[in-house]
Order: sequence, then structure tokens, then C-alpha cells
Amino acid sequence: MPHIPSGACLRLLNEQNSTTLYELQADTLTNQYFVVSGEGTRHLMASPEVVGYESYLAMKPATTSALAYFHDRGLADEVDILTILRGGLNYPLEECCYKAGVKVPNMNFISCERKIENGVITGLDIKYEKLHIAKDITLMVGDIIASGDTLRLCLSQVVDRFRRRGGSLKKIIFFTVGGTKAIPLMERFTEEIRQLFPGFEGFCCIFYEGIFTVYEDKGVTGINIPDIDFGWRGGIVAPEFRHYVLSFLEDALFEKCIIYDGGARRYEIPAHYDEVMEYWERLLERAPQVDFPAFIAEKIGYARPVSYEQWRDLNGYRLLDVRKLYELEMHYLDLLAGRTLEEICRRRIREIRSTLGKYIQ
Repeated sequence: MPHIPSGACLRLLNEQNSTTLYELQADTLTNQYFVVSGEGTRHLMASPEVVGYESYLAMKPATTSALAYFHDRGLADEVDILTILRGGLNYPLEECCYKAGVKVPNMNFISCERKIENGVITGLDIKYEKLHIAKDITLMVGDIIASGDTLRLCLSQVVDRFRRRGGSLKKIIFFTVGGTKAIPLMERFTEEIRQLFPGFEGFCCIFYEGIFTVYEDKGVTGINIPDIDFGWRGGIVAPEFRHYVLSFLEDALFEKCIIYDGGARRYEIPAHYDEVMEYWERLLERAPQVDFPAFIAEKIGYARPVSYEQWRDLNGYRLLDVRKLYELEMHYLDLLAGRTLEEICRRRIREIRSTLGKYIQ
């Protein structure tokens, strides 16, 4: 799995109501990277049961809080929003800009559709765009970043259009449920964009609840999807999100992914239900053969024993006082020793059927 830069860690910037904002500290980075944690996004990303308009509402408080912080410091006064259809529609950027006092003169759109042949994704295709071209534009974007292919294709086309039509980019503010692949991708894009627009200030990327990694293989269970499913190992998870999973939704650690497909989750709930159920039913089927301790280590991000200082360095918490969280996590792992994967699967299947089964005809 691609990891965060060596030595990177979180620095606390702001706490307001139930929302916390961190900045990623690393000597090797050109751009600014942040992690925001809020009550709504914690629940959204730990619970596939959060669907439809509720998933949109869940993102508003954390997004507004982060934008207000940037606006107060002159980092986001006026932006043009770029929506990548259709996943980007899940992000409440326009409404949150209004609440945070950020002006939005223009709305831009670009599509990115998967090309599927014989049931296999063979690439991506852009069929629609509506772009307002001007000088020194700050673009604001919201989308999931897993493999980074969508972002790479869409931004390459947008930058090309600005170059051809005499426009220029000043900054790109990116809100994402995303993984570590976003960082090297944005670092490279910054170099490329500055060759075209020397005044480009770079990316300001805000990750919801953590900078996750993506699976490079099918994992311990053999059912995870490479380059799509997110995990904790080698990334940085917001301490609040970690605490939420360990304390309130313990089975969430074993979900297929930190978030299921955003488009289906919001607009095609039966398809989302089928995806969630398929994962848990396949996991139940394989449970007798799965090395449960190895599965736990894969999901939590490390194998025990691990000291507090080792754990803090592993998780990017070197600048934070999180000893109580460490103790909670060790207690949680002790409790798991008395459970079985089969009982966890059966419980989740019952819960998902009860909550999401009403959407099935």
C-alpha cells in the first residue's frame, strides 16, 4: 500500500463544536494537506447504513467548519466550484461556501464515466464539460480519490482548457474522502501546472476523517478490491474517527471499505445495499478459513505488541497527546480476542437487512 510520507504527522489547528481540523506536517511536501473530523462524517464513513440525502447532510458541518477556518485566514475568499459528475454531487460545497462566507461566482462541471467492456472497467471517458475560463481562478473540487485516475484525467483536461483559452489557475482547494495516492498525484500536478501558470500556488487538500491507503491486493480475506477499497495501514486516521470506531461502532473496523461507492450510496441505494451485503455474505462464507488475528492486524494497521511511542509514530500522532486513545485501542484488541469473525458477520448482516432492506423491492 502507498504510505504517507516518512515522518509525516498531524498537528492540531482548530477545534470547534464537534469538528476538529488538523494539518499534515512533513518536510517533503509542496502543498497543504489537512484532515477534518466531524460528528456527521465520522458516522457517514463508519456506517454504510447512512444513505441518500442523509449522506449529503452528514458532510455539511465539517465542510463548513473547514471553509470558515480558511476564509478567516484569507485562504478562501472567492472560488469557482468544479463538480466532477456524478460523485462530486455528494459534496455540499456550494451550500457550505455560502454558510462560511466564501463567494462562488461560477459553477463548473465535467463528467468522468467508466468505460466497461464485458463487465470489466477498461478506462475512463469524459463526455461533458462546462467550464468558465478566466485568469487567476481558485477552483474548489469535491470527489473521492482512491486510485487517482478520475482526478488525473479530469484535472488534465481542465488545465488544458485553461491553457488553450488563455485562462490561468491560482489555487485548487480539494475536499475528499481519499487515500494516500492523492498526495504524490497532487505534488506532481503542482509541478506540471506551474510550468504553464507560474503563479499557481498549489493544492489545499482536505481529507475527511483521515488519509487512508488503498489495497494493492485482495487482502487477508481474498475479497477486497485493489485500488478501490480503503484501509488504515500506512495512512493517518483522525484520532476522533479512531475513537468513534473503537467506542461506538466496533464492527466498523471490518467493513469492506471506509466508504462504499458514493454515487450509488446517494442515488442508487438498492445497488449500494447489494454491494454491502455481497461483501458481508462473502466474508461470512470465508470466515472459517480466515486468519482472524491477521485480519485484525490488517484492519487496525499493525500487529501487536506495540508500545505507546511506537503506536504514536506508526499512526502519525507524534505531536498529539493520545495516550488514552492508545489504551482504549489496546483494550478493544483484547476484547476482539474473545470474538469470532463469524459472529461479527452474522450481526452485521442482520443490522444491514433491518436498516437498508426497506429500499429493496
